[in-house]
Amino acid sequence: MAAVKVINHTPFVPRLPKDVPLPPSPAESTSPPPPVKKKSRKSKTKEKEKVKEGVQGIKRQGEQERGKANEQHESEMPQPEPLKPLTWASLTDSNSNSHPPIFTKDGSHFFSIVRERIKIHSTSSGKVISTLPGPQDDGHQDIITSAILSANNAFQLITVSLDGTIKVWDFLEGILLHTINLEQPIHHVCGHEKIKDYVFVATAKAKKKGSSDGNEQPKSNRSAKASSEESCIILRVSLKPQNPASGAKWHKSSQITPVGKTRYTAGLAVSASGEWLIAVAGHKAYVAQMSALKSGFTKYVSPDALTCLAVHPLEDYFATGDAKGVVRLWYCLNQARPVVANVEKRSQTSELHWHAHAVSSVAFTTNGAYLLSGGEEATLVIWQLHSGKKEFVPRVGSPIKNVVVSRSSAAEEEYLLGLADASFAFISSATLKLSRVFSRIKLDSATSSAWASSSSATPLAVHSLSSTLVLPSSHPSSLQTYSPSSSTLVAELEVSPSNRVSRQEEKMLEPSRVERVVISPSGEWMATIDRREGDESFRGEIYLKIWWWDKKSAFWILNTRVDRPHGLNKVTSMSFSPSDENWLVTTGDRNVKTWRIRSTKDKKGNVEVSWTSRSSFGFRLEMPRDSAWSPDGSLLAVALDGFVALYDSISNALHFTIVCSECPKISSVRFIGHHGQYIAVLGGPNLVVCDIINRSVRWHRRHNHPYVTLVPHPYQDTFVTIHRSPSDTTNELMVYSISSSTPLLSQTLPFGIRNLVWYPVPNRFARSRKFSLVGITHAFGVVLLGHDINITDEASLSTKALQKGLAVPKGSLFEEMFGVPALTDVSHNAVSSTIDTSLPWKSSETGSVFDAPAYLMPPMESLFEPLINGFLKLRLKENVDEEHQSGIQGVADKMTAEPMDIEEPAFIEMGKVSKDDILDTFIPFFKDITGLPDYPFHSDTRPVALTLPTTPSSHHAKPAPRTVVSQKPNPNVSSKKQASTPSVPAKTGKKRSRHSLV
Repeated sequence: MAAVKVINHTPFVPRLPKDVPLPPSPAESTSPPPPVKKKSRKSKTKEKEKVKEGVQGIKRQGEQERGKANEQHESEMPQPEPLKPLTWASLTDSNSNSHPPIFTKDGSHFFSIVRERIKIHSTSSGKVISTLPGPQDDGHQDIITSAILSANNAFQLITVSLDGTIKVWDFLEGILLHTINLEQPIHHVCGHEKIKDYVFVATAKAKKKGSSDGNEQPKSNRSAKASSEESCIILRVSLKPQNPASGAKWHKSSQITPVGKTRYTAGLAVSASGEWLIAVAGHKAYVAQMSALKSGFTKYVSPDALTCLAVHPLEDYFATGDAKGVVRLWYCLNQARPVVANVEKRSQTSELHWHAHAVSSVAFTTNGAYLLSGGEEATLVIWQLHSGKKEFVPRVGSPIKNVVVSRSSAAEEEYLLGLADASFAFISSATLKLSRVFSRIKLDSATSSAWASSSSATPLAVHSLSSTLVLPSSHPSSLQTYSPSSSTLVAELEVSPSNRVSRQEEKMLEPSRVERVVISPSGEWMATIDRREGDESFRGEIYLKIWWWDKKSAFWILNTRVDRPHGLNKVTSMSFSPSDENWLVTTGDRNVKTWRIRSTKDKKGNVEVSWTSRSSFGFRLEMPRDSAWSPDGSLLAVALDGFVALYDSISNALHFTIVCSECPKISSVRFIGHHGQYIAVLGGPNLVVCDIINRSVRWHRRHNHPYVTLVPHPYQDTFVTIHRSPSDTTNELMVYSISSSTPLLSQTLPFGIRNLVWYPVPNRFARSRKFSLVGITHAFGVVLLGHDINITDEASLSTKALQKGLAVPKGSLFEEMFGVPALTDVSHNAVSSTIDTSLPWKSSETGSVFDAPAYLMPPMESLFEPLINGFLKLRLKENVDEEHQSGIQGVADKMTAEPMDIEEPAFIEMGKVSKDDILDTFIPFFKDITGLPDYPFHSDTRPVALTLPTTPSSHHAKPAPRTVVSQKPNPNVSSKKQASTPSVPAKTGKKRSRHSLV
């Protein structure tokens, strides 16, 4: 070992305590010491507050330092590129407008008002044929409030709007003819054929300057609050503009005559004779005579507030509905006018009362013998006016907002109901049953908002097998299935059977509502939670129901029902495992429960599949708030109050917990990315991203407003969050990446979001950074959000000309008596043959078909073909040829040389037979029936019938008397053309051909 040489070494001498000098003492003061004061309670609290402020300052400093460290760490990592803003498309129609649909004169189409647009529907199929231009073109810039057909031209439509304009449209070509601007919001319009160049409108009275509060209301709120805040002025407006040759976009009317002032009008109409103008507003009915409009209105008082108006189509009286459910007939139009104008009078009326709530709409039938009324009860009432009797069409599906009578002369009279869930229902006047219902998504914003609570979740799921959405329906106890690709409502599922009574008096009844719905990744199973809160007279109930998808019927079938899966407590979360085991996890009641599939065999060997409880566990009596499976299904994350617990999915063993001090109360947890390395935690305004491998917090972000929901991207390490705003009209959307707390995208949505899920679009966004989402708004609308959203929206359809001649032609009197002829022109049934709504006939259902009364059954011509096709099987050509070849040998020996009647084909092409020839063949047939004498026709194309004398019949006698039809020659017609004229074969004793008539 080498020696170490020490240079200039000085020995170390340690210092003892006595050798350390003391600090100098302070100088003595000559002044006496100050008196010691006792600390008051205020000073003590101040000191405590100072201590708290110091502690909070230290915490803030630590958070700032941690934030700086996170920012430094994020700056070192590669930053992803920012995303493009998301676009959205609405799948639902706003049904806030209570104006009834308008039928065209022939009844083949009807118009519906959807905010600033007019949609033209086909009466037979309900599809949107065309739309009139919207705000982007020459259309209205605000909500359309009313519309009527023009009295001058049945192919023109007159619309009014809150933007103060009257627009006249040619709806066949879809073009705007001219616009008249009144510069006042318009609520109603009416006209009459005797007053062709004028219309009557109800405009909102202009407010005085300074009366406005400066807060501009949105369009929907303005129309909703108009009834309580505004008064109206009734004007007679000429449709002729002042200067039509100016070329301006809008003109002023050449003549405007004020009639009178009213409250906010609930209805405006002209009597059948055209001599009276009627308006209903508040508790009064206003009547003015056309010949003396300057005299103003005569007021007739109603005991309750009036809600709707309808005039009789033939006589001069009208009907109203009020807020108490009373339908009242007013006979005041022929009374003498009072000497003093604008006075209140009493009128002779008659009452019809059945409705328990307000009557929303009344309408007369075309002959005036019946009155229709509907309201919140979802029941159409048909009143027979001369007797007072009534009939009902119950359970139409949703509260009735308006009733319209189809005045088509080509078909039977039908009643069109506009329902609150934005659907249209047709009722046959003959059977008083629903004939067809047209709807997209059945959601009623008013009813759903009244039933929805702030704490309850809104069910929403995506079914991958059928590419459909599972949404809440118009009633909270049901779900509906909607296909965005075809824009059609597929089915409706009643999860909890319940009575559809809305309320008793003014108190809303508590219904059973579906709170949660999830679908397994395979699409084979669906789980729902329906719950009804208890009260003093009813015990609360909650059910977990698991449904199986039947591929044959394409419908959900109930498989298992579990009563009170977590007692009477709410189920806070529910999700299926992405693994092959198809496990289901539910949380609530301080427990986490998993469910599995159980297979059993009965005595016959049939396998029955059901669901049963697999395990139940908890953590320190903490309430689980949310749960999430890892992408491979190996881990289960459970969100508790201040931390996240991760369990093994098979053994339920606790791996570890992640404490999130930044989120004192966690509300949601999700795995981020397809590897499952990161989890995102939401709690109030806090967002935390954690790394479960390093068991650490990656970054934390605090927002000004609380978070609503979080949706991860299934293929990328990004996710979407929705922030709650002070108002429900807007929300803020942000897209984050796990590498940075700085959002990749931030944009404001013009609507609030209740629930949001990932919407997989096939063959478009696989493994890409683009997003595709579907959500339910606060107004219970359904929207698609994402990049490059391409959904066929009926509101965005280009305006196109309507095709004429699509209506089904009216049948003749002969067809009504004897039915449609066998040899019918193909073009006659061109429309009806394009729509085939019949289902395959089952022979087992044959007996029950004829149990109904004869007057309720469909015509036999519609039953014959499907009934016969259900019994007879179609024989293929190959089988027929084989049977024909095998039967030739047996038949050849029996063949004789006797002459045989050659039968002509049973069916003849209509192009080869004229209508006159068909009618000529029926002349001898009807003469034999009626016994008329046979007189020869002198027409060149008519057959001459000759009757041969009869002889007694015997075994060896001649054939029976027959009618011989000969043709009178026509010198102007060639012999070839005469030879081609068909003739009626005579009756013989031999086998008749298929053309013989008797």
